[in-house]
Amino acid sequence: MNRRRVVVTGAGVAAPNGIGVRAFWESLAEGRSGIKPITILDAAPYPTRFGGEISDFDPLNHFDKNEARKLDRFAQFALVACREAVEQSKLGEAASQGSADRIGVVFGSGMGGFTTIEEQHRRLIEHGPRRVYPFLIPMMIVNIAAGEIAIRHGFKGPNTSMVSACTTGNHCLGYALRTIQCGDADAMVAGASEAGITHIALAGFSIMRALSTRNDDPSKASRPFDKDRDGFVLSEGAGVLILEEHECAVRRGAPILAEITGYAANSDAHHITAPCPDGEGARNVMRLALADAGLKPEDIDYINAHGTSTQLNDKSETLAIKEVFGDHARKVRISSTKSVHGHLLGAGAAVEAVACVQALRDNVVPPTINYTTPDPDCDLNYTPNVKVSHPIRHAMSNAFGFGGHNASIIFKKYGNDSPPLPPKGGEDERSSGEGGG
Repeated sequence: MNRRRVVVTGAGVAAPNGIGVRAFWESLAEGRSGIKPITILDAAPYPTRFGGEISDFDPLNHFDKNEARKLDRFAQFALVACREAVEQSKLGEAASQGSADRIGVVFGSGMGGFTTIEEQHRRLIEHGPRRVYPFLIPMMIVNIAAGEIAIRHGFKGPNTSMVSACTTGNHCLGYALRTIQCGDADAMVAGASEAGITHIALAGFSIMRALSTRNDDPSKASRPFDKDRDGFVLSEGAGVLILEEHECAVRRGAPILAEITGYAANSDAHHITAPCPDGEGARNVMRLALADAGLKPEDIDYINAHGTSTQLNDKSETLAIKEVFGDHARKVRISSTKSVHGHLLGAGAAVEAVACVQALRDNVVPPTINYTTPDPDCDLNYTPNVKVSHPIRHAMSNAFGFGGHNASIIFKKYGNDSPPLPPKGGEDERSSGEGGG
């Protein structure tokens, strides 16, 4: 059976280095860090006092007061990013013209409504059960973002949510891809959101010694593949892509930003937090994604690496790339955009997918900033510190998560004409604020 072609017709993002695709991409390409001291909570008691906070985000620029009170921060990010993507793709118009049953949503998060859980648990302990907010449950559950997206835009097709730690975004994109390929939907809203800069998350990751403690210079803290890396930077935000069956997109004149040609997922089955030291899981999932796309390793021009700025991940991912790509491993352009926006946990791969689409569009490889001291174990071309103009036909994006989850996805350039970037902050004037960077 011939698989249906799947293209990207919209993109949206809310990230520490920019709200809206234009602001986000310009910051990535220029290597302007979005990492700064944390202000949304008192971080003084913690070893790490900085993160990828969207400090300029005001919910009242995007929702009325009553709406904002009923949405956890992670859902707010999801809806803002989704609004931009849906408007670019004009998918709402398709739904209103009779296609609603053929448009679905798959939207995930690593932790969901963590802020709400913390706040309401504190209220329970201090004031008793009668003071808990009536909207606690719908605000905290991970799948509420997918539900809110469908409700607000009238999308009545398949609707689900995924949770797989830092692999969540790629798993959502892969699920959406397969749903369209097999004919269960014609279009899918796919992405992930996270608002994990909370007391419990800071405490948990700090006690694991997973976070960088470079408090004296936060913008230099995320340094993937650099010898002096000392942990990842906790960030927040959301990324969304609209995936659509090719002929449907062409018929309705939707802007086609890229094509998705390959996807694969597997498991390390090794350790709850550490990757396989020899990179076996990462190696195998990249090979499977290449096979799914019908590509050879030398066809890949750019890899958006998982590149967390941790000792174990960066070393094992480098080893896996060498084994999969052979001689081409030293020719393919690689970067970790986490050096600019930090690690958005469940939303990381979704945001990085947006970066891949923009890299294809502009033939620009965004840099890995803060790369100053080469590591003998990480000796590939990570596009250090400065963007590079480079023809990109196919881009691969990797994601690996706690629990041993792995997923790789492959994007392909579509045609020769690229639709223009949306204005800064997306189409909606209420999205005009830029976060950091």
